Amino acid sequence: MQSVRVIHLAADDVSLVLACFAHDLPLVLHWGARITATDDDLLAFALAEQRPGLDDVSDLPYRPSVLPEHSRGWFGRPGLSAHRASAGWASSFRVDTVVVDGTSLSEGVIQTGAASVTVEAQDEQSAIQLRAEIDLTATGLLRIRAGVRNEAREGSPLEVEDLSVALPVPTRATEIVDFSGRWAHERQPQRHPVVRGMHARPSRRGRTGLDATTVMLAGTPGFSSDAGEVWMFHVGFSGDHEHALERGDGTLAFRGGELLLPGEIRLAPGEEYTGPWVYGSHGEGWDSASARFHAFLRGVSRSAKRDRPVTLNVWEAVYFAQDSATLIDLAERGAALGVERFVLDDGWFRGRSDDRAGLGDWSPDPVAWPEGLRPLADRVRELGMEFGLWVEPEMINEDSDLARAHPDWILRAREELPARYRFQQVLDLTQPEAFTHILETLDALIRDIGVSYLKWDHNRDLVAAGHPATGAPAVHAQTRALYRLLDELRARHTDLEIESCASGGGRVDLGILERTDRIHPSDSHDPIDRFEILRGTGLLVPPEMMGSHVASAVSSVTGRSSDLHFRCAVAFLGHFGIEWDIRDLSDAEQTELAAWIARFRRHRRLIQTGRTVGGGESDPWAPSMRGVVAEDRSEALYTIVTPRSTPDTLARIRFGGVDPGRRYRLTASVPDTLGPPWQIPDWLRAPDLDGDVGRAPVFPGGLLSTAGLEFPTFHPERAVVVHLRAEDAS
Repeated sequence: MQSVRVIHLAADDVSLVLACFAHDLPLVLHWGARITATDDDLLAFALAEQRPGLDDVSDLPYRPSVLPEHSRGWFGRPGLSAHRASAGWASSFRVDTVVVDGTSLSEGVIQTGAASVTVEAQDEQSAIQLRAEIDLTATGLLRIRAGVRNEAREGSPLEVEDLSVALPVPTRATEIVDFSGRWAHERQPQRHPVVRGMHARPSRRGRTGLDATTVMLAGTPGFSSDAGEVWMFHVGFSGDHEHALERGDGTLAFRGGELLLPGEIRLAPGEEYTGPWVYGSHGEGWDSASARFHAFLRGVSRSAKRDRPVTLNVWEAVYFAQDSATLIDLAERGAALGVERFVLDDGWFRGRSDDRAGLGDWSPDPVAWPEGLRPLADRVRELGMEFGLWVEPEMINEDSDLARAHPDWILRAREELPARYRFQQVLDLTQPEAFTHILETLDALIRDIGVSYLKWDHNRDLVAAGHPATGAPAVHAQTRALYRLLDELRARHTDLEIESCASGGGRVDLGILERTDRIHPSDSHDPIDRFEILRGTGLLVPPEMMGSHVASAVSSVTGRSSDLHFRCAVAFLGHFGIEWDIRDLSDAEQTELAAWIARFRRHRRLIQTGRTVGGGESDPWAPSMRGVVAEDRSEALYTIVTPRSTPDTLARIRFGGVDPGRRYRLTASVPDTLGPPWQIPDWLRAPDLDGDVGRAPVFPGGLLSTAGLEFPTFHPERAVVVHLRAEDAS
C-alpha cells in the first residue's frame, strides 16, 4: 500500500478533499457540499480511490491530478507543455513537500477550515521545479495556480508553451452555461450539454474580451439561479486566457490558464513563471456560487469601504464638444439633482476634437481649456461633488506628439504598424521609459487637478502586439506591466478609485478587479439589453461594482425608446448614475430623476452589501428578476421586468432569499401603465417606495419565497422595484 497524505479543507458549506499518493501530485477526491468525516473515514475514502503506481499496468484509466501529466498516461490536455530545445517535454513530477497553512504534512490526514495548501514538486531529469497553490477562502471560494522554475544551471532556456490547472467536478454535472457577445451586447448566455473531449473558450484579444465568457458554469440538469448543483469557474487574468471544460474517461474537469504566444515565456536558468489564479465556486443554484465571488471582491475592493457616490458621466451629453461653460452648467444641474461624482470624459486633452488624434498627450487642450482643468474641478468640489477624469493610458494615436517623439514605443510584431482600430495603437508599457512617462504623467494629473476617480478605458484589442525592438510577443508582459502601473498609482493615491472600461465590458476579470473599484458593463444603456448584461456580468461582479447609468430616452446604441421609470428601475440595483444631457430635462423629468437618486442614496447600503438573487432565466415567457437581500434578511430589493413578448397575462414571482419565518412589509415603485387596471393585483397598489410604510401590506416570508405573488405581464418592457422590510427590523 502506498503512503498517502489526505487534506480536508472546509469553509461555509463547502468541502475540498485532496490526496497525494506517495510522491504523486494531489488529486481532488471531493469538491462540493460540506462533508463530515473522521480521519479514519477520510483515509479509507482516499485508499478506495487509489490507482496503480506509474510502474504498474492496469486497465484503469489514469485519474488526472490538479496538473494532469502525459507521462502518467493522461491523453487529454497536459497541465504543463514545456521543453528545452525539444527535450524534457514529457515531465513527471515527484512531490517533495505539502504544506497546509505552515504545517508540513508527510503522511496521514489533516482537517482544517479555510486554508492554503502549497505543494512543491521536482522533475529532476527535466530540471523543472513545480509549485502549486490551492486556497479555500472563509466563504468557500476555491482558487488554484501553478508556477514552474527552470532548475538547470546552464544550457537552453525552458520554453513554456502552456500551464493549465485542472479543477475536477463530478460527472453528474451534465450541462454548461457560458457567455458570448460583442460590443454593446456583452455576456449573452448559451446553455448546452457537456460534450466528450474539450469545450474551450479561448480569448486571444490581449484583454478579457467583449465576447469572452467571463465565467463558465457546469451543473446538474436544469440548474438555475436557485436550483440544482452548480460549479462556477473563472480565470482571473486580463490578457490572453482560456476557460475550458474537459470530459475524459470517467472524469470531468474545468481547465484554465493563460494562453501564451509563441516564445512568450522562455525561462533562463533560475527564472520562473507563475500562471494566473483560477477560481471555482460551488453552490446550490448559481446565486449561491456567485455569492462567494462577491464576498471575495468585497474583501479586496475599495468600493466596499464607502457608500457608492451617485455619478454623472458627461460622454453622451457633450461627446467631444467640450468647453468650460457647458461643463460647469452640467455640474451645477447634476449637483441640484443629488449627484455626488462628476466625470469629465474623452475630449479634454491636447488635440482631441475627435477620436483620430491626441491619445498619449495627456495635458488639457489649450483651446477647449485655456485655464486648464483646475477651475472646473474646483467648481465641482464647491458643489459638493468629487471630480473624475477619463483616460486611456495604454493607447496612443499615431497623430500625437508622443507618437512622433517615440514611434519606438508602439507595440508591433513586424516592421509596419499593426492594423489600426479606432485610429489608435497600443503603447508599449513594458519599456521602462514609456512606463515611467505614463506613471508620472498620471500621477501629476491626479495631484495637480485633484482627481479622485479615473475612468480607465481600453478601446482596442491587441493585434500583432510585439516588442518594437525584436518583434517578440508582448501580451503577457504588457498585462503584467498594466498591473504594476495600477498598483503603483493606487499606492501613491490611497483614496483614488478607478473604473475598468474597455469599449464597455471588454475587460472584466478578477485580475483587473483586484486593482479597480468598478467596471463599465457595456456601452449600451438601453434598459432592455442592459438588464440582461447586468444579470450575466453580475454572476462574477457584485452590484455596487457595476456602473449602472440612466441615459436618454432614445438609446444611442439601439435607437429604442423607453420611459424614465423603466430606465431608472433597471439601473437601480447597481452603482447608480447618469449618462445623459440633463440640460434637456423637463420639470417632470427632473423631479422623477431626483426622486430615484434620493431612493438610491437611501438604499445603497443594502445594494452594496446584500446577497444577490435572480429568477426567471429558465422561462422566456416569464418576468425576469434581479434582487439583493440583506445578510440578516431584514430587508430586500427586487427589480422585476416584464418579458418582451409572452402568451401569458399573469405570472408568479417568488421573492428568493427572505426569511420564511418572518413577516415583511411591501412597498413598490410601479410604472404608470403595467396593464389594464383590472389585471393589477392589490399588492401592486401598495405604497410607493417613498410612501407610508404603515399602510404597506404584510406577507409571510415563506409565502413570498415559496408560493410567490401574481404579477401582470400584459404590457411588455415594464419594470417594478419592490422593497421588503421585516416587521421586526429596527
